[in-house]
Amino acid sequence: MTKKPWAIDRACFTPVKRPIYLINMAVDVSMQRRGIGRKLLAEAERTARAWPAQSICLDAYDTAAGAGRFYARCGYREVGRKVYRGVPLVYYESLIRPAVD
Repeated sequence: MTKKPWAIDRACFTPVKRPIYLINMAVDVSMQRRGIGRKLLAEAERTARAWPAQSICLDAYDTAAGAGRFYARCGYREVGRKVYRGVPLVYYESLIRPAVD
């Protein structure tokens, strides 16, 4: 991807040569708490390793309905907070370790 996603502030993330920005991931409320989000993140991590990327970066709404706690439970670490066009966001990242053969 050559164009920066709309709300991503790269300065908040660990500088790596090949980051992946995960945008627009959502699970319908009626389907939450069934492991779907974890499976989507696992697939993103598999894709990142195959690319190969060194990190996955994303943002979540900084509200009660936001997915921040979910990302933290999945091992993503909070690296910043921003307000973009009036929307409070929390930035998360996961550094990708190379696959061990």
